[in-house]
Amino acid sequence: MSDVYSMIESAEPDLVERLADVLEVRAANSHQQEMLASYLAEIDFVPDAYVIEIGCGTGAVTRRVAAHPNVYRVVGIDASPIFIHKARALNTAQMKITFEQGDAHALAFPDATFDVAIFHTTLCHLLDPEKAMAEAFRILRPGGRLAIFEGDYASMTLATSLVDPLEVCVHALRESFIRDSWLGRRTPGLAQKSGFIVECFRSHAYSETTSPEYMLTVVDRGADTLAASGRIGQNLAEALKEEARRRIHLGEFFSGVTFTSLIARKEEGNRG
Repeated sequence: MSDVYSMIESAEPDLVERLADVLEVRAANSHQQEMLASYLAEIDFVPDAYVIEIGCGTGAVTRRVAAHPNVYRVVGIDASPIFIHKARALNTAQMKITFEQGDAHALAFPDATFDVAIFHTTLCHLLDPEKAMAEAFRILRPGGRLAIFEGDYASMTLATSLVDPLEVCVHALRESFIRDSWLGRRTPGLAQKSGFIVECFRSHAYSETTSPEYMLTVVDRGADTLAASGRIGQNLAEALKEEARRRIHLGEFFSGVTFTSLIARKEEGNRG
């Protein structure tokens, strides 16, 4: 199966609504918020910065960016009309945010429009991440910043032993929800190839054990995907979900994944 996010604009509405809920669950996690704050603190937001988040989903990151004191206006774009509708509904307090449906591969903005462009767990889902990076370079002003936060999904695990049945849920999730599980490791090279000067590249370890709200969705989505494809029966899918919850109850659940963050600059005088 292919990554559903890469064709999100044509995905089944019920599935997109479920994914919207997952995005908000992840955004509400305190560790996710700490990682977001960590890489946002490394961006040089000029006064009255005009910012775009490319692939904004339900707008959780866009809302956080809009609260930065140097940010004047933020645009969040996403290919999914359902995500955009949800983002607008959740944006109850920020007047300086605009959400628009759009294609990361062909941004509907003039050259040198924005001061900062952000991809937050977006590039790994795109059909052509290099083209999206080139578009980000084009719409940034000289001296503008690029920020990429990406999952190193090849490192994702639920295993607590060498042969762990829950690990099949991770494999199924990567197969059906992530186009390129290794892309987070290649963002420095992609940025340089697009003409950016890399200023900072970091890794962020992430784990959930006793209260795995987000990583439990990995179990459930992976098990449901396996059952829907006919590779396992529904009884086994439910057993995998129950095993995860049994481990949580006993204090034996483990989940982990590494994220990467990159900050890069468009050189002064380079108009793309």
